[in-house]
Amino acid sequence: MTTAAASLPTHEVVYRQARDLVLFGELAPGAAVTIQGIVDRLDAGITPVREAIRRLIAEGALLATDNRRVSVPRLTMHQLQELTYARTGIEPQLARLGAVGMEPAEIAALETIDAKVTQAIQDGDINAYLRHNHAFHWTLYASSEAEILMATAAAHWLRVGPALRDVCDRNDAQPMPDMHQVALAALRDGDVEAVGEAIHQDILQGHAVIAQILDSQEETP
Repeated sequence: MTTAAASLPTHEVVYRQARDLVLFGELAPGAAVTIQGIVDRLDAGITPVREAIRRLIAEGALLATDNRRVSVPRLTMHQLQELTYARTGIEPQLARLGAVGMEPAEIAALETIDAKVTQAIQDGDINAYLRHNHAFHWTLYASSEAEILMATAAAHWLRVGPALRDVCDRNDAQPMPDMHQVALAALRDGDVEAVGEAIHQDILQGHAVIAQILDSQEETP
């Protein structure tokens, strides 16, 4: 646990840990989620886990049915289309805002993170890839200081995270494409609009791969 996380209330720490299980696809689409299962997995108390599950249901990251069963929702093609529309509307703007006045040291930090993304792909380390890819985007977006937009974008990532993990887990899947190097070049040039366009294309490319998997799943009897 980081120093910053250690200073947070227990319920917030547990929520973030549970959220990451969804965000990075460690809970697979369709998987049942129980209080005791998360308690055992996180070595946490029942009360903060129950609260974390409730928050994740409210955010749409988990699905509660009438019979009180809680699970990780399966992404549909229609939902992916909605998420594409939402993400390409918000995240490029976050990237543009984050790019304004970005210092060389901040760009260097993003380059270091992207090198870890590349290394994770080379190593076939899906966990590291997903976490470093998220860190790249969120480090860029954090410079925007647009808290409302970032909160909205975070909810979108929770919806797409399990499907992204599903894509990466498939043996026949190619490494997920990204536009990080294009974004970094634009940052170094101080071209704010090009940074936003790189992130726009990054999202479109990633969602296109997810769409291929969803298509194949829908065609399977």
